Order: sequence, then C-alpha cells, then structure tokens
Amino acid sequence: MRILCVVPVYFPAFQYGGPIASVHNLNKALVEKGIEVTVYATNAGLKGKVSTNQEINIDGVKVSYFDFFKIFEFLGPTGWQFSRSMTVALKKHLKEFDLIYLSAIWNYPTAIAAHYCRKYKKPYIVSVRGTLYPFTIRKKAWKKWLYYKLITRNDLEMASAIHYTTQDELEKCHSSLGLKNRAFVAPNIIDLAEYADLPPGSQFRNRYQIPQDKKIILFLGRIHWIKGLDTLIPAFAEVIKKEPLAVLVLAGGDDGYKKTATELIKKRNLGEYVIFTGMLSGEEKTAALKDSDVFVLPSYSENFGMAVVEAMAFGLPVIITRNIGIASDVILAKAGLVVEKEEKELSEAILKILANPDLAKEMGQRGRRLVETEFSGSAVADKFIEVCKEIT
Repeated sequence: MRILCVVPVYFPAFQYGGPIASVHNLNKALVEKGIEVTVYATNAGLKGKVSTNQEINIDGVKVSYFDFFKIFEFLGPTGWQFSRSMTVALKKHLKEFDLIYLSAIWNYPTAIAAHYCRKYKKPYIVSVRGTLYPFTIRKKAWKKWLYYKLITRNDLEMASAIHYTTQDELEKCHSSLGLKNRAFVAPNIIDLAEYADLPPGSQFRNRYQIPQDKKIILFLGRIHWIKGLDTLIPAFAEVIKKEPLAVLVLAGGDDGYKKTATELIKKRNLGEYVIFTGMLSGEEKTAALKDSDVFVLPSYSENFGMAVVEAMAFGLPVIITRNIGIASDVILAKAGLVVEKEEKELSEAILKILANPDLAKEMGQRGRRLVETEFSGSAVADKFIEVCKEIT
C-alpha cells in the first residue's frame, strides 16, 4: 500500500505543537509495518533548514518540503500556505497513491489535496486533531465559519473517514457537525526509544540553578491562552504559600501569551519562583522531564495532550483538566489527577502530589505502563492500517 500524507507543517518544525512529532511517529510506524509513506508538506518554520521541492528520506519516510506564499495571515501565523509547487506535485503524482491522509484543516495544502482526491476519485482520510471541538470552533468563529461553509465542510463530508485521536474528540465533534461518514480513533504515538538514553545527572537543574531540594512543577507546551496559564499561575501562588520550595517551570515557545503570563506573575510577586525556558526539544526537553517532580497542563481544550503522554513516559505524575482528550485514560490508569479548570482545585492537586512522594511514584509507574500499552507505535499503526485496508 502507498500512502500520501499531506500536512501544512512537518517534522522537525516542533514550534507548531505536539502533532508535528506524532504525525511523523505514525508515519514511521507505518513504514515499519511495510507501508510506503510519502509526505508532502510546506517548509513553514524550516526555511533555510531543509531543501525544498525535492524528496528526502527521514526515518524511512519519503518527505518533500514545498515552498509557499504567506497570504491571508489572519487565518494563522503561517497564513493560508498557498503553494504552487505542491499543487503541481499533487496534480502530477496523486493518482500514484492508494490512499491520501490529510493531517489538519484550515490550510491550502490539505484543501487542494482533498480537491484532487475527489477529482481523481481517490479515497482520503482527514485527521482534524482537535480543531473541530465546539469550544475551539467558537473561538474566533468570525474567521472560521465562512471558510468552513465554503471549503472545510465539503472536505470533511466527502472524506472516506475522519480520524480522531481520542474517543472524547470523536464523541464531541462528529455528531455535533452532522457528519455521517466513518469515524475512527487511533491515538497519537510516542516513540519510547527517544527516552531510552536519559541525560546525565541533574542537567536541567544545573542549567537553571535549581537546588536539589526544590520541587519542580513542569508545564510543557506553547505559551498560549488555550493552555490555561491564567489558572495555573494563580493556583501556583496558592501552592507557594504552603510549599515555599516549589518552582514553576514554563517550558514552551511564546505563542502570543507570554506578556500576559508575565504580568500575572508580576502581579502576584512570583518572579523568583517562575522560570521561562522557551521551547525545549531533544535532550533539553528530556532533561526537564527527568528532573521534574510533577507535570501540570490545565488546558481549556486539548484534543489529545501529547505533552501529557511524554510526561507519563518519564514516570511523572500528571495533573490535567477534564478538557484534555486523554483525561479518561489518565483516570482509568490512575496515572495522575484530573481536575476542573479551577484555581483552588488545581492548587490542592499540586500540593497533594508534592506532599506524597509514594503516591507520586505510584502514579508515575502507572502512567508509564499506560504509555507502553496504549500509545506504542506498533499497536496504533495496526489500528490505522486496518481502516486503510477497509476503505481502499
């Protein structure tokens, strides 16, 4: 089977969020199962770092990055990503593939690919990755609704199947939009091999001069309003009153919210207790996960929660809100605490884990087992391949 994956941005453009890694991990897993996978993506976030309009091999996946025009910036930081060169490649080569996998919506690459799939009668799967949650749709609906009516709705309704990464996402999105086509769940994949060789000693603590007796509360994600920092920072202010050795680490690239977050920190006199690291990747990220005591993500809406899975892979207890797609998995596995998005409840959850190292260790161990059984490449790839075979 030959699969073409069309995506607006791709590995290693990690600044655009967790799906960048998860899509590549799925493609790698498919290749390991004997599927031939080709990726068409733009060079968003990678200009000058990758060759464009030519095919390269990344972990067995054939990847072509295409240049694009940054127009209609009101749609997002990279605009609509109109790519003439990708259009030419799709017209020339799309018919050679058995199935087309479109990872994302709201962009030109996946919209034009869906158009040619219908023109050439090729089956295609759309992975919406949280963009259709009712909460997300309501935010900035003025710029989404017309685009949805003109383009996205038809792309979704005519798809052979819609891919969701959690059951929660499927239940909240599919019927609410009146979609009647096939829907299936295949979670994001984490590559546990990346966590086999841990950085030595207390590399992260040493770099940021955090003493060993300090307890690190780690937030890992974009510095964006949707991640719930407006709840986390006030909750942390309450934590400090009872646990003065706590340190809050905010690890992630600024996505327009750092100024607001900094003002919240300053207002509560938390400057000496909070560390901004910027975006972490590779060994820097693993060092932060290794040295932390608890992971917290109080998002307003999150279709999956890749950073949560990464934390569990390290054996960290996690505290997340019910708005995160894998919340039910965390509850069933007893891998952490799932709370309402409310300051008091969040601060109490953090204090509970910091005060109970045995409980934290048990939760961390359960989280690691959950990752190994549910989010490994082989198991997820098998689910995905089963659907692909049924629709081709």
